[in-house]
Amino acid sequence: MTRLNGKVALVTGGSRGIGAAIARKLAEDGADIAITYTSAAAKAGETVKAIEKFGRRAIAIRADNLDAAAVEAAVSEAHAKLGRLDILVNSAGVFSVDQIETATLDEFDRVMSIHVRASFVASKAAAALMGAGGRIVSIGSNLGERVPFPGLSIYATSKAALVGLTKALARDLGPKEITVNIVQPGSTDTDMNPANGDHADAQRALMAIPRFGQARDIAGIVAYLAGDEGRFITGSAFTIDGGTNI
Repeated sequence: MTRLNGKVALVTGGSRGIGAAIARKLAEDGADIAITYTSAAAKAGETVKAIEKFGRRAIAIRADNLDAAAVEAAVSEAHAKLGRLDILVNSAGVFSVDQIETATLDEFDRVMSIHVRASFVASKAAAALMGAGGRIVSIGSNLGERVPFPGLSIYATSKAALVGLTKALARDLGPKEITVNIVQPGSTDTDMNPANGDHADAQRALMAIPRFGQARDIAGIVAYLAGDEGRFITGSAFTIDGGTNI
């Protein structure tokens, strides 16, 4: 594939799971890749090696999404070391489950910082470096639109906020021909939510296609939005969840 030849992408949280699958797919399609990671240095190194097998340049940058300055610096480093920045994928994330009676403000602030504040910071920094044709894609969740289980008040709030951020950024950046979209996975087989986990059967029971998705399913729609085919798509949410939310 050559749809992204000559492009440079930064994928936050690209060391494993959905983020790593996105980084590999964008590289397969021709882009040079920067990824960020927080603590999984070995996994980040594996992703870099996988990207390089496609003949693409790759770098891993340690940047905790809780540290706004580190996120902003990662955007600058990706641009400086790879020579340009065309695509930003806000993929770094955490999962949080707690009943409202016991949920803490500290946890609320932590999850909102990782999912929403860091995406705002990275998008602002990246947009300043992108030219016409730039792409920003955030990874949300189908739980930002529908919450079938208790205990998700913090997590669902953060993912719903990403939808609002996406639509607002699309308005702000449209005149620059920079598109902004959000991809909302459902149950996807990753370390964070394995298909053989304790709660997997309950999730499958909600799905029209009763199986977990694969990280490559999410990566495919991100690559489409990042390519020329996505040039007139902005401010949109794409839910990839096997029919959970229908």
